[in-house]
Amino acid sequence: MVQHAERPTTSPSPRPAADAVPRTAFTAFWLLQSNRMGRGDYPAKVAGEAVAAIEAYAGEIEVRGAYSTAGLSAGVDIILWIVGESADLFRKLATDLQQTEFGRAFTFKHIYLGVASMSQYDPDHGPAFLKGIAAKRYLSVYPFVKTPHWYLLPFEERRDLMIEHGRMGNEFPSILTNTVNSFGIADQEFIVALEDDDPGTIVKMVQRLRAAKVREYTAIDTPIFLGEKLPLDEVIRGAV
Repeated sequence: MVQHAERPTTSPSPRPAADAVPRTAFTAFWLLQSNRMGRGDYPAKVAGEAVAAIEAYAGEIEVRGAYSTAGLSAGVDIILWIVGESADLFRKLATDLQQTEFGRAFTFKHIYLGVASMSQYDPDHGPAFLKGIAAKRYLSVYPFVKTPHWYLLPFEERRDLMIEHGRMGNEFPSILTNTVNSFGIADQEFIVALEDDDPGTIVKMVQRLRAAKVREYTAIDTPIFLGEKLPLDEVIRGAV
């Protein structure tokens, strides 16, 4: 799979001024499975209570996207991608959601939690969402672990390999890359999130990057989940 996206990119939309770009942020991908309880007005009730709980954190937690995986990925039914300044906000929101009908209707299957920051190989490059670039229609997200040998290479060699990787990735400028660090707080080392309006373009980029030399240092890059971005209440109602 494509290496974590620590690479220079050509932004598909104007980027904010450098001093306006936040340097770090917590983010989480909540992958939930439906308990299939939907009958009558129940889906609307679940969605209404969940939206209200999330809106109570407006200004503290941003929902970058709500995604339906129906017909796209098995094992989970919705993906909620949230961003905030601290991890305790995510815990509080999750607790509040569990006390609503949403907590009965859905079960957390995976939580990919991490800290987003600018790349150590290029301080001007970082996750698209950290730069304020708008989300795209499709999200592909997965955990990522490198081989132990990668970290024993000299920094300059790692940087050169990532530059090569970045040049190849730049052949697909429409794709937004988002890499989040999870060292020590989750099983994975990174979370990789790729965004595009056409999942076919993601396929082409990932296939192209198989030829990058840095691929030799990939240990884990599955499971992969693909979702389509839809309004929050629609995603929840459709999955209940």
